Amino acid sequence: MSKPTDTAQFFEDLNGGAFISQIGHALSEVAAGVVDHGKAGKLVITLDITQIGESSQVKINHKLDYKVPTKRGTRSENTSLDTPMHVGIGGSITMFAEKHDQLFSREEAPITPRT
Repeated sequence: MSKPTDTAQFFEDLNGGAFISQIGHALSEVAAGVVDHGKAGKLVITLDITQIGESSQVKINHKLDYKVPTKRGTRSENTSLDTPMHVGIGGSITMFAEKHDQLFSREEAPITPRT
């Protein structure tokens, strides 16, 4: 059964919460420039996802690029960082690995306890 990624939590987890703060700052900067100068601004979030080795972990490269309108043009800024994350059953991306139920009961355990 597929469980979708919790989008709000996903963005909170990127770079320990710093990335979502950067997005908020950029949104405010762009919006203020748009209102102050009557010109369009732009904010682009890019997520590049690559597998880490042969594991069920991925590296999320998160980029933030924005342009703030100014009186005589634009001012731009960009950042790019990586955050490793876990991919669970169905593709759910989380900071920590999902907790799985015990595979075997004590009676079914493949190794018998020493007596």
